Amino acid sequence: MISKNTPDLDYSRLARAGRKLVTKGSNQNARIAILSDAATQQFVPLLKALFHDNGVNAEIYEGAFDAIEMETFDRSSGLYQFQPGVVVLANCAQALRSRYYQHGGAGFPEAATERMLRIWDALGRHCAACVVQCNYPLPYERQFGNYDLKVAHSLYASVAAINMNIAQCVRERANVLVCDVEGIASYAGRKNWYDDRLWNMTKAFCQLDHLPQVAQALVEMTLPTMGRVVKCVVLDLDNTLWGGVVGDDGPLGISIGAHGDGEAFFHFQHYLLSLKRRGILLAVCSKNDHENAVRPFVENPEMVLKRQDITMFVVNWENKADNIRKIRDTLEIGLDSMVFLDDNPFERNLVRQFLPDVIVPEMPEDPADYVRAISELNLFETSSFSAEDLARSELYKQEAGRREVQSTYSNIDEYLRSLEMQIEVARFHKAKIPRIAQLIQRSNQFNLTTHRYNEGDCEKMMLDTEGCVPLYASLRDRFGDHGLISIVILRIKPDVLEIGDWLMSCRVLARGVEHFLMTRVVELAREKGLTRITGEYIPTAKNAMVKDFFAQFGFEKTAEQDGASKWHLDPAPYQARTIYITEGD
Repeated sequence: MISKNTPDLDYSRLARAGRKLVTKGSNQNARIAILSDAATQQFVPLLKALFHDNGVNAEIYEGAFDAIEMETFDRSSGLYQFQPGVVVLANCAQALRSRYYQHGGAGFPEAATERMLRIWDALGRHCAACVVQCNYPLPYERQFGNYDLKVAHSLYASVAAINMNIAQCVRERANVLVCDVEGIASYAGRKNWYDDRLWNMTKAFCQLDHLPQVAQALVEMTLPTMGRVVKCVVLDLDNTLWGGVVGDDGPLGISIGAHGDGEAFFHFQHYLLSLKRRGILLAVCSKNDHENAVRPFVENPEMVLKRQDITMFVVNWENKADNIRKIRDTLEIGLDSMVFLDDNPFERNLVRQFLPDVIVPEMPEDPADYVRAISELNLFETSSFSAEDLARSELYKQEAGRREVQSTYSNIDEYLRSLEMQIEVARFHKAKIPRIAQLIQRSNQFNLTTHRYNEGDCEKMMLDTEGCVPLYASLRDRFGDHGLISIVILRIKPDVLEIGDWLMSCRVLARGVEHFLMTRVVELAREKGLTRITGEYIPTAKNAMVKDFFAQFGFEKTAEQDGASKWHLDPAPYQARTIYITEGD
């Protein structure tokens, strides 16, 4: 994520661009530390250039060569003084090979894993950064040939075991992610990945032509922690989701199936269904007659995708840019979180022209290459996954039902009362941490500060019972469960209750949730005898909707600079608003 087409990963171009880079004009900043047992000098300009291509100004800290333990174990090291948001552990396969030969082989995977865990734990104790651990490309040398994997202490088997250990251990650590360098090397070809002459001379991480692919992967992993994620795939139908034209060929005459001409589309639909199951919304935007367009989903038994898998179905003869705007407005997501897939270059170019924020990849001529082409763009990178992702499509369908019912009421109070809303407000706890971190990282519009916290950060706030009150809210009504929809992070200071962060899913706007939560905040201040509640608004390109958030609750502005503002409220005279939400069990 999030390149609109395959990025230009030419090493020489990126190296020149990174060294000449002027960082002014980027609307987001990232602080990245890179620690490695290989040389990092070639990495840094590539990272800066690729971050800049994605509108991010990257400040990068380079640890000393092969000094990962020294940097991570020493609390006074330059690493911790830098205060990174992301720490990349770019461990190198060639350095691992050298340690393997020094160790002697037997027991090496266990020793290497233990070393790695000590480093992760030190980082977790001393800073709040997200840790990105690179795994290892498998070696080209095999002492036993094809028998190598049967010999547990061989180099090849040892590296494979270490990679497996990395994958298993990160599942138990909220603040650690894996950069799959082995996957990148395998795709490029290990025959061309290694350059031992360059390693001997300069300790280069890999052959320089492939280094941009690793840098790109690191950028792609960082962007979701900054709220840059794809939420919806918008699909054309004829010759995109199936072969042929349904208006001419009929629902049973289109090409779709496990064999023959329709197999490419069959594969593509399975891929899309897998995206839907992991939380990506699927929408249809097609120039067609609505009745014809729906029939294949209902009548053709070879269709993998069913009508219920499509969150929005916009089929008419209007231009697709306007229809995508309708989808955006209904789903209440940003255009830059939408991907548009259409086999027709005219339609792709039209959407690019009128909706430049929408991601519009080029589609191959042969539908057999659809999945490969989209996968190579890595549009669906994420830094978290939660139970709510599995139900996301259903949540949006429930919301469509709410809107349909709303139109039958004469006023908003009657409608809100009819929803029978129940809210749960509670302190962060372990089971909710993945969804809490995900909402924090993905919420852009209703977000007062857009501070980004990972799962490790959230766990630390959860455990800080003295100075921090981190709250989440979940909402349900008679149509279904919205899930976890809001985060309020409060900090207790002398005489002051500070609203450090406040964010909410746009799906529940105008239902009274923010009023319910503000009443809870005021009650907490009163209980603790605090005389002021303070808050801050930090503007971004997307959160203008909450610019006047504090003013609507009677807060007074105390300072303003460059669009950012600070506010305070005396909790004593505050009067709660009338809302139609009750607290559930």
